[in-house]
Amino acid sequence: MLEEEAKERGINIEALRQEQKKLSKQVSCRDAFDFSAATRFGAIVTYPIDDKLLASAVLLNENLDTIEKKFAIKKAKFPYIPGFRAFRELPVMLEAYEKMEEQADVFFILGHGIAHPRGLGIASHFGVMVEKPTIGIAKSIDYGNEKENKVYDPKGKIIAEKVLTKKGAKPIYVSVGHMISLETAVKITKKCTKEPHKFPEPLVEARKFAKKIRKEFVEDETTT
Repeated sequence: MLEEEAKERGINIEALRQEQKKLSKQVSCRDAFDFSAATRFGAIVTYPIDDKLLASAVLLNENLDTIEKKFAIKKAKFPYIPGFRAFRELPVMLEAYEKMEEQADVFFILGHGIAHPRGLGIASHFGVMVEKPTIGIAKSIDYGNEKENKVYDPKGKIIAEKVLTKKGAKPIYVSVGHMISLETAVKITKKCTKEPHKFPEPLVEARKFAKKIRKEFVEDETTT
């Protein structure tokens, strides 16, 4: 949905834009603690199921073994609008997050962090909401200028880094979500990525779990 269509449906885009700008001021690009001591790595992803959204949350230990899985399904109450994805997906993400019995030291979110026109992509928005370190992982860059594996905003600030995690595969883009530096975010991303995958294992497991739940949900819906 384009912004013009959203306005026609009575969605106050300017108010949402101002909210993003306000929340972006709360984003921290500094390490909240010594991440070399991190032992719990989480991830949350979302998938559509008809008019609903599914969020799967997983937690992996220092050996990258999955130790917890949770999910939530909620009716989507907000349309998909580029640049405002968090307003659609955050409610179900937060519900899945709140079900987790053990907390992660850092969360991987499939989406951008500060690499966003208003400095508040879904990874940053989620991080600010739960006050947890988050890392944004994306397949491509939508904002900023790329130069020598770094992505810069119009003011020259580095907002993301292009990282090749698997030979022969396309690179991924790592950005600060919240409470972590870009340098550390890249290090943890590499640490948590193992062959044959190009994405960090927490995201791999979260996506796998989400697809399993979605398949079961669709099968249940068709048999009832």
